[in-house]
Amino acid sequence: MLERYSHILNIALEAVVANRFRSILTALGIIFGVAAVIAMMAIGTGAKQEILEQIKLVGVNNIIITPVIEMNAGENQEGDQKEGLSKSRKFSPGLTLMDAAGIARIIPTVALVSPEVVYETFIVKDGMSTSASLTGVTPDFFRIFNLDLHEGYMFTEEQMEEGSPVCIIGPTIKAKFFAQENPIGKYIKCGNIWLKVIGVLEGRNVTESATSDLGISNYNVNIYAPIQTVLLRYKDRSVVNASTIQGESSSVVVFDGGIASFSSSGTSDEFNFNQIDKIVVQVHESTQLIPTTDVIRRMLTRRHSGLEDFEIRVPELLLKQEQRTKDIFNIVLGAIASISLIVGGIGIMNIMLASVMERIREIGVRRATGATRRDIIMQFLSEAILISISGGLIGIILGFALAKIIMRATDILTIVTPISILVSFGVSATVGIAFGYMPAKRAADQDPVESLRHD
Repeated sequence: MLERYSHILNIALEAVVANRFRSILTALGIIFGVAAVIAMMAIGTGAKQEILEQIKLVGVNNIIITPVIEMNAGENQEGDQKEGLSKSRKFSPGLTLMDAAGIARIIPTVALVSPEVVYETFIVKDGMSTSASLTGVTPDFFRIFNLDLHEGYMFTEEQMEEGSPVCIIGPTIKAKFFAQENPIGKYIKCGNIWLKVIGVLEGRNVTESATSDLGISNYNVNIYAPIQTVLLRYKDRSVVNASTIQGESSSVVVFDGGIASFSSSGTSDEFNFNQIDKIVVQVHESTQLIPTTDVIRRMLTRRHSGLEDFEIRVPELLLKQEQRTKDIFNIVLGAIASISLIVGGIGIMNIMLASVMERIREIGVRRATGATRRDIIMQFLSEAILISISGGLIGIILGFALAKIIMRATDILTIVTPISILVSFGVSATVGIAFGYMPAKRAADQDPVESLRHD
C-alpha cells in the first residue's frame, strides 16, 4: 500500500515539475497569502510586546495622582471668578505626604503607595557636572516599578526617618561619574549637598514615546534619595517662609565651579505649593482599579476642601484599551490577508480543473492499465497539495523578509512567532486539500472509454 501511494506521489511530482511555469502561477496566491498573514501577525505580536513593555514601565495595577497647577490662572479670570479661585487655592493644602499616608491607611484595596517629589538640579564629581533629576521616593517606588538593584542596598527605615544624605543612582550616572571605580560608598554632589551612593539600579530600556506619552521618567539617568532627605535637606514647598512670601520661584545653590538654579521639575514654584509631585498607588487586582480610583477621588477632594486640584490617571487601562484597539485592527488585517489564501485556493482549483480537461486521455490510459478511481483522486489531490505546500514554504520565507523590511522601513516592531508560521502553513495545506478535491473528483469521474477516445 505504501509503495502504491509512493508511486502516485511520484507521478504527481513529475506532473508539477513538467509544468513548472503553470505551477508557479498557480502557487502565487498561496505564496502572497501566507506572506501577508505572517507579516500581519508579526506586526500584531510586535505591537502587543510594546504594550506589555509599557505596562511593565508604568507598573502593574497602578493609579497615578498628580497635582493640577494653574500657571498664572488668575490672569484669565476677572472679578468674582478670580477672587473665588484664590480663596479655593488658599484653603487647599495641595498634594502632600499626608494624602499618601491616608490612602495607604484607609483604603483596603491598596497594596503599595509611593509618593514622589522631583527636582531638576546639577550633579558634580571630580570636575565633571551634568543636569539630572533628583527624585525623592520610598522603597515602595522600586517595588511598584519592578526596579532591581544591580549592586548595593535599598534605603533603610532609619535612613528614611532621619532623611540621611544617601542616594541610589541610575546606570547612566554610574557610567559617567564612576566609570573606573565601584560607586558604592562614594559621594556625589547633588545641588549643594553631598550624597553617599548606596546602590545602583539595573538598566531599563525606556523609549522616547513612553517618556512623552506615559510620563515615564528615564530611570537610567535619575538619582533617587529618600523622600524625607529631599524635603528636609533641599526644599519642602508646603513650608511657608519669607522666600515664599516674597514670591521667589526657585532657590539658588552654589557649587564648586558655578551657580546652578534648583527648581521643581516641569513647573514654577511660584505657582506650585504641592509638597509632592506625584503619588503612585498600586492595587491588589486589576478589577479594583476603577472602584479604588473613585474612592481616592472622593477622599482627596474632601481632604482638599472640596477642590479637585489633582488629576488621576490609570495607565494600565489606557494601555489595555490601546491593545484592544490594536487587536481589532490586527484581526481585520489578518482577515484581509487570509482572503489571499482563499483566492489562491480558488486559483488552484481553476488551474487543476483546466489540467483535468487537458489530461483526459492520460486519465483514460491510467484507468485502462488498472488505476482505480481512488488512485486518480489521490494523484490530482497530491498535485494540488504539493503546489499549496511549496507555495506555503516560499510564502514563509517571503513573510520573514516582509516583517524585516517593515521593521526597518517604519520602525514598527515586528515579531515572527512559531504559531504564525504554523497557522499560515496549516491553512495553505488545508486550502490545497479543500480546493484540490473537486478537480480530483472530476478527474476520477471521467468515463475510461470516453477518455481514451478523447483527442
